[in-house]
Amino acid sequence: MSGAELPTFVTRDEVTSWGRVIRRPQSVAVPAYRAMVEAWAGRFSLPRLATGARRSYGDCCLSSSGSLLDMRSLDRLIAFDETSGILTAEAGLLLSDIMSLFVPRGWFPMVTPGTRNVTLGGALANDVHGKNHHRVGTFGNHVTSFTLVRSDRGVVKVDPQSEPALWAATIGGLGLTGVITELSIRLMPIRSAYLDIEHIYFDDIDAFIELSDKSDDFEHTVAWLDCTSKFPHLGRGIYSRARWRRDGNLTPHNPAMAGVPFDAPAFLMNPVTLKLFNALYRFAGSRSRGMSTAHYSRVLHPLDGIANWNRLYGAAGFYQYQCVIPKAAGRDPIKALLDVIARSGEGSFLAVLKVFGDIQSPGWLSFPMPGYTLALDFRNRGADTLGLLRKLDEIVKAAGGRLYPAKDGRISREMFERGFGNLDLFMKQRDPACRSDLSERIGL
Repeated sequence: MSGAELPTFVTRDEVTSWGRVIRRPQSVAVPAYRAMVEAWAGRFSLPRLATGARRSYGDCCLSSSGSLLDMRSLDRLIAFDETSGILTAEAGLLLSDIMSLFVPRGWFPMVTPGTRNVTLGGALANDVHGKNHHRVGTFGNHVTSFTLVRSDRGVVKVDPQSEPALWAATIGGLGLTGVITELSIRLMPIRSAYLDIEHIYFDDIDAFIELSDKSDDFEHTVAWLDCTSKFPHLGRGIYSRARWRRDGNLTPHNPAMAGVPFDAPAFLMNPVTLKLFNALYRFAGSRSRGMSTAHYSRVLHPLDGIANWNRLYGAAGFYQYQCVIPKAAGRDPIKALLDVIARSGEGSFLAVLKVFGDIQSPGWLSFPMPGYTLALDFRNRGADTLGLLRKLDEIVKAAGGRLYPAKDGRISREMFERGFGNLDLFMKQRDPACRSDLSERIGL
């Protein structure tokens, strides 16, 4: 097969996002070369959407009425400049593979989300963030250029000087401005694969904010919350803050992992087991208080040690709810969210609260803003779960916050418009042939 020939689209029933709630047949093709994608420009009979590892939780990585281009075979390194740390690679390359290859050479991605198993294209399309947002911003802050294949313009080389509008629309643009085929990103030098990490127990949200205000000089910060706790201990948890070591040990992560071989029975996740897990986790965390040393895989990607952990929520799947509350709104909205969740008896084994810093994200639809971001999972119980999430939406709206489209599977158009004020500008840069289930659901 030559680089310009088109592989066959195959209808597949098992293709889902990470949340596994939405289950519709998907028409999928797997291009092996960039030239194949370039040959498709203007030749689609159905709308298209590029997809990567599909670690998005909702429906932004699915296109039930169109077609998916599975980009994971486009995973080649193109160039690396050891002076500047600029890596150019195809969009299907995983952050995990970059770490395996470059950690022994003393380099690491500037930004990595809670999983390293995401593609470069997916990281750009969702403008992912990590535990170091307060220090370095989002993934898009460290992209220097990228290439799009559009249905109306063909191959377009994009950087902030030559295509400022397309640049801002694509970073965080959910794959709706064209197919990202390659990009250049800035890596950072490291002198160890290990970090010094400190765990601190705190008793409520006020104590969390006090700790956060004193931790700006730490490179990575995050808190686990006991989402079952109520007043006067609402939002108690364990605060973790870490700095890179400089000991010369540049051993990359071990790719081997244990896995969840089947869907867990629905009865295993209920208010009783949720409360028991949170109590045990809090107890274990209180015993591990103080300083320790840990590999980046344990500090930055703890869930990557369990393959297919999403199956723990059962065959019906789960919703992840991630919002950001602006600092100007204060701490009361976070308390209100946690109060509603605690009273519901639902929630997450691992609820996470972080602080976003003041570095502006480059994309018009980028999620972070200065404030507090809360993320937790809810097992899919149908109408009951959706009703609970709508209650949370009202708190977020009143506070002037927004939801994370990469995690969402049910946001309304009105909620989306409230959260992202540059929607009109974004729509002018849309590729008319790109479509996702999310874009159809909210009318983008």
